[in-house]
Amino acid sequence: MKLPGATAAFGVRTRLVLAFLLVAAVSAVTTAALTYREARNALLERAQDTAVASFREEAERFVPRLPLDREAVRWELYDIAARSKPHPWIVFAEYASVRVSSGDRPASGVLTAELRRSARTSPHGAFQRVVEDGAAYLTIGMPVMTRVVAGGPAVPSGLVLYAVMSLANEETDIEALVTAARDGALPGLVAALVPALVAARSVLRPVRELRRAAHSMGGGQLDTRIAVRGRDEMADLARTFNASAARLEHSVRELKDAGTRARRFASDVSHELRTPLAGMLAVTDVLDEDAERLDPDTARAVRLISAETGKLALLVEDLMEMSRFDARVAELNTDEVDAAQAVRRTLSGRQWHERVGTELPDGIRIRLDPRRFDVIVANLVGNALRHGAEPVTVRLLRRAGALVIEVRDHGGGIADTALPHVFDRFYKADAARSRSPGSGLGLAIVQENVRLHGGTVDARNAPGGGALFTVELPFDGPAPGEERSESGPGRTEATT
Repeated sequence: MKLPGATAAFGVRTRLVLAFLLVAAVSAVTTAALTYREARNALLERAQDTAVASFREEAERFVPRLPLDREAVRWELYDIAARSKPHPWIVFAEYASVRVSSGDRPASGVLTAELRRSARTSPHGAFQRVVEDGAAYLTIGMPVMTRVVAGGPAVPSGLVLYAVMSLANEETDIEALVTAARDGALPGLVAALVPALVAARSVLRPVRELRRAAHSMGGGQLDTRIAVRGRDEMADLARTFNASAARLEHSVRELKDAGTRARRFASDVSHELRTPLAGMLAVTDVLDEDAERLDPDTARAVRLISAETGKLALLVEDLMEMSRFDARVAELNTDEVDAAQAVRRTLSGRQWHERVGTELPDGIRIRLDPRRFDVIVANLVGNALRHGAEPVTVRLLRRAGALVIEVRDHGGGIADTALPHVFDRFYKADAARSRSPGSGLGLAIVQENVRLHGGTVDARNAPGGGALFTVELPFDGPAPGEERSESGPGRTEATT
């Protein structure tokens, strides 16, 4: 037995493992992203703070000599660049239209207008991180302050020093962090697979036990129980299952006991009735012989008692037969017979051979219980004669490894509302047909006998009118040949 969720594209184990790995992946990515951000900021801020503090000291020590001497300023810029840290600087100075540099001038976009404006207006200078042509730089601008009067306040001299420092080393360190995080992610996920499988196993173990227990109960072992472990939700589920299974077992046991008692009661009653009924039938036979010598009222009463006693005897026999089916003690005593001859014996024994048309090809041999086959044919034909309208036809044919028996009448058919119930016990479709003189067990006995042979029986309305009952009994011999619907040897026509 498969549970409803077992046919899904991914099983529960796979979904649990994927969920676990997804959580691990999200956690790893989140941790790596936060670590990257903090490490990147720390690396850049450390280089930035060191460079800004060092350059501010250099700017404070610088004493300009106005008017500027380009060569003198350049040598001083070389001197400042030589003390640069944490990485080499390119230092240059701007005074009005004068530009002096300690080395190659950086790209025009590195020193932005915003930095120049901030450096001229702020006595503490300004710094900025920029990216130009894919390379990262730290740019610093510091105004050179001077005192007009010794001991007086420092005022801007108009000279501004700029330093440009490459952040290539920091970018390399940051890329190394990213690479390390990326290279460590896959091994981390592989390592997370082991606890994921362990967790999935621990979660699915009680589910598997529940599935096995449900499968066992579905097979009829109602005493199946699940071991309860722990105090979690799965333990609560196990307790609930065990309680439900116990209640179901108790209910089924009560139903079985009630059914057994009912079947025993019906069997005992039927058995006890057989002896007095046998005596009553003997008496009614004698009374039937003397009925003609009695007065008319007494004769009618005697015949009525005789008829009702006969019906009661048939009902008792039918109840006995049904009780054997219910008790699962009905047995097949099989023999190989000619199906056509078996049908003819049934019709002749009940003197129906002149009322029933047949299509009975000879040579169809099948292994079955002759007595039960006689009951099947007799009940179906008798039902057609009582409830349908003549002509009634019995037809035999071979089809797909089965013997098919078709019994058709030409009456008003079966009402659509009655079709699903025609094989129910004691069901009488009074609205569809005339009032039944039978017990209502004939078709139910047919169905049980057909099932005992491993076959099927079906009832429907024929296209041309009337009811059509079809029985299929599996062959136990050679493979069947083609269907034979035409008249064959031994076919007799109904006489009406």
